[in-house]
Amino acid sequence: MGYPILSLLIGLPLIAAAICLFVDARTARWIALAATLIDLLLGLCLWTRYEIGGPQWQFTEHVALFGRFAWALGIDGIALLLIVLSVFLMPICIAASWEAIEKRVPEYMAAFLLMESLMIGVFAAQDLFLFYIFFEAGLIPMYLIIGIWGGANRIYASYKFFLYTLLGSVLMLIAMLWMANEAGTTDIPTLMAYDFPAQAQTWLFLAFFASFAVKMPMWPVHTWLPDAHVQAPTAGSVILAGVLLKMGGYGFIRFSLPMFPIASAELMWLVMGLSMVAVVVTSLIALVQEDMKKLIAYSSVAHMAFVTIGLFAFNRQGLEGALMVMLGHGLVSGALFLCVGVIYDRMHTREIARYGGLSNNMPKYALLFMLFTMASVGLPGTSNFVGEFLALVGAYEISSWVAFVATIGVILGAAYMLYLYARIAYGAARTEEAAAMPDLNAREVAMLVPIALAVLWMGVYPESFLAPMRNDVGSILARLAPAAPESDAKVSIGKPAAATAPDSHHSAEAHN
Repeated sequence: MGYPILSLLIGLPLIAAAICLFVDARTARWIALAATLIDLLLGLCLWTRYEIGGPQWQFTEHVALFGRFAWALGIDGIALLLIVLSVFLMPICIAASWEAIEKRVPEYMAAFLLMESLMIGVFAAQDLFLFYIFFEAGLIPMYLIIGIWGGANRIYASYKFFLYTLLGSVLMLIAMLWMANEAGTTDIPTLMAYDFPAQAQTWLFLAFFASFAVKMPMWPVHTWLPDAHVQAPTAGSVILAGVLLKMGGYGFIRFSLPMFPIASAELMWLVMGLSMVAVVVTSLIALVQEDMKKLIAYSSVAHMAFVTIGLFAFNRQGLEGALMVMLGHGLVSGALFLCVGVIYDRMHTREIARYGGLSNNMPKYALLFMLFTMASVGLPGTSNFVGEFLALVGAYEISSWVAFVATIGVILGAAYMLYLYARIAYGAARTEEAAAMPDLNAREVAMLVPIALAVLWMGVYPESFLAPMRNDVGSILARLAPAAPESDAKVSIGKPAAATAPDSHHSAEAHN
């Protein structure tokens, strides 16, 4: 494009964050909003200029710093979509904090701007250790956001969040050091094509798995997530569910699958087993929650299990479905947390039993909340349907039992989300405060309507999101092909797995 747009995307929020620390609260709000809107425009420019079907790595930048370490940036279609998701949600987070945050506003806005820079850096980094710096530094602003602006138990939640995610990443750093020494490079695209020794791949996979499983989070290392969500301010929950959880899935796509294909195939059933347990157990836990935020937090664990099921199905439908679930969940979970924040700002409670009948006095709110509830359930025509359907098709290709258990998760997801909506929106108001709450104001409408349009766009025309990632998914499948397990579905209909395996790529393309 003639200028380093990725460095600009990362640097602009950093500059704005520094300025915010030296101005008053009102000015800090406007600076943060302006910076995030400019980054959104840059992100949209990135999307429109991205060449579908062109080189795998585009908008590349490379500046050698010292030794093997370099300021190396570049994106493929997968990173592009996650960067666009990040810059799309950030202005909405600033708007959600406009009135809700009253203390230490400049520092709060600076923390969010720093978070935006680090998130974009994770998805754009092409140097192994640059990725690690961005990946780990993202802990710091979120730790501060929860610990300073969170709820009553914010200190406990912030420490738990920090320790869980940090301890998992120590093993990943050790593995990165060994990889750089073995391959003689820290360039991620080069490492994605490097054949590490088969005996070392298992240990490397487990080291990365320790970090990515916590980040997603996978069962049973998910217990930090409900506490973090409940204590975090509304915008903190939005960005945590919308983007930060996706870093774990992105790590599997960028590192575990292409770099350690043999180990990925050998340990596939470990991941599948944990994912199947997560889909059912966390859905049942969500069903009995009385706190709205905690219910949505447990639903996030269940949805992230669909991501790992799709990724480790080792076929095009599964991989593309997993990526679509990541994007769709980023939008829908962020919107649901915003909906909780709207009524929390009015009544200062998240207890479901205190509400009821909101469709009477808050019809606009009830309508938008219903749309996001239906999207979370996976209603056709909404974002989550596309991803969950493709993930289920991919799971069925590898094992009908995995698909069966995942389908139970879909049914339970409908149960807890519809049960939540019925208690909040229908019937008579349970308290006078709930009956007197005003409907959405202009700022709240401006926050929720763009997400609603994006959710419908993904559901009605998913090809606009599938097209940029298609070639990159093909590259991952090519790396996995020698180690990919046989498909239960193909064997069950009496066709030799080896003979039909090459056709799966084309049938998946036709399906999409």
